[in-house]
Amino acid sequence: MKKPDNHILVIFGASGDLTHRKLVPALADLHKQDLLPEKFAVLGLGRTPLTNEQFREKMSTGIQEFSSKKGDVPNGFLKRLYYYSFNTKEGAEYKGFKDYLLALDKEIGSGGNFIFYLATPPSMYPLIPRFLSEQGLSRDDKGFRRLIVEKPFGHDLASARQLNRELLNYFKEEQIYRIDHYLGKETVQNLLVTRFSNGIYEPLWNRNYIHHVEVTSTEDIGVGNRGGYYEESGALRDMVQNHLLLLTSLVAMEPPALINAESIRNEIVKVLQSLRPIPKEEVPRYVIRGQYIESEVKGQHVKGYRQEKGVDPKSRVETFVAMKFYIDNWRWAGVPFYIRTGKMLPTRVTEIVIHFQPTPHHLFADDPAIIRQQNQLVIRIQPDEGLLLKFGMKVPGAGFRVQDVNMDFHYSDLSDTYLPSAYERLLLDCMLGDPTLYSRGDAVEAAWNFIDPILQAWKEEPCIKVHGYPAGTWGPEEADELIEGDMTWRYPCKNLSDGNYCEL
Repeated sequence: MKKPDNHILVIFGASGDLTHRKLVPALADLHKQDLLPEKFAVLGLGRTPLTNEQFREKMSTGIQEFSSKKGDVPNGFLKRLYYYSFNTKEGAEYKGFKDYLLALDKEIGSGGNFIFYLATPPSMYPLIPRFLSEQGLSRDDKGFRRLIVEKPFGHDLASARQLNRELLNYFKEEQIYRIDHYLGKETVQNLLVTRFSNGIYEPLWNRNYIHHVEVTSTEDIGVGNRGGYYEESGALRDMVQNHLLLLTSLVAMEPPALINAESIRNEIVKVLQSLRPIPKEEVPRYVIRGQYIESEVKGQHVKGYRQEKGVDPKSRVETFVAMKFYIDNWRWAGVPFYIRTGKMLPTRVTEIVIHFQPTPHHLFADDPAIIRQQNQLVIRIQPDEGLLLKFGMKVPGAGFRVQDVNMDFHYSDLSDTYLPSAYERLLLDCMLGDPTLYSRGDAVEAAWNFIDPILQAWKEEPCIKVHGYPAGTWGPEEADELIEGDMTWRYPCKNLSDGNYCEL
């Protein structure tokens, strides 16, 4: 694999949890695979006063605990870590930071190439790029300069547009990498290969052969110590606006002209711009929100959301969202898409389910259940990553009784295959200058444009219900009513091939 050009990765907020748990362990894994450039350094920034040695020691514990490639912490990698302490909120202090950065660049010979990673609270997103620009550190005429921005990209449509405008005042769009770690997962990227390299799928991937599409991402834990953050976010902002709409876009996009960043991202934007708006008065019909309440799970008492630390005892913030919507274009006209996400559900799982149309003539419908039988393609993102195809087979014996059987593939079946972590893949892509798996500004705004009326309806219409659901269940019963007829959601298990409800 091609190695990136020499550069320095500058991490703002380097004393925080993201750097310790995700970023530096991912970089250490890249080092172990010899994928980092020869002349490379990580410069951590923060207000916490640390020496280089103290920073290296702290990051060493993170590598030992969270690195995907287990083993000794490579001393050669730790020597590439540096730390500089200053107040990142004060523009006047950036001159000292610039002098330190340029001196480090000269010392290691990184050629004036810098990546700036904002592992900071969102309130810093407009400030840091401005201060970098004031010091001339956004100019890419003497080396590349790139800016990685973590989600959330705004709080609503207006704030997302404002953030994009502010970022573009100081960096060009091609310099900005808006990171969504879901797109770094191997199985998400495999969506493109599954669709566009297999002649058995792509001809069927349209309204003529697909009945509906289901996207599920659930967790079996509550908000924990993030109650304060979740009160400002909720499941719709935290999961649907970014992760799940992006997964939907990869399912629904047209074949790109080329496998390159611009072509793929153009097709993603087209899908997001084709989402049929849900009018505010129609929100209760198409969107169900819920909040977990106290319950007993496997013999243990579990707190409800309103009992969690930092949560308003009268909170109406949703911890569960189920949604039905349509994509108004030639390929998907009339095909319903269903999204579901929530906390304190039976298992942690993310998957996409393609429900194919039933056969037009039911030859073997001795059992009324066969009439409802449909082929399914399950694309499992996590855990037990893989693909599952469900189809009908004859039960041995007299007659023509039919039952569902599975044909499955698991990534774990590939011997000696290493699945890189999402941050590992995305960091390397940014180093190589490949923004394919990063969100573009117009895609972010298109997603918010779809979500905004729902948020406004919830804010302006207090009569719209927040349904309680016992912790450890699959959410409010009302979510089942979104899907027409006798069909229901697929209730996945931890293991891809297991039957429904195995966790309950």
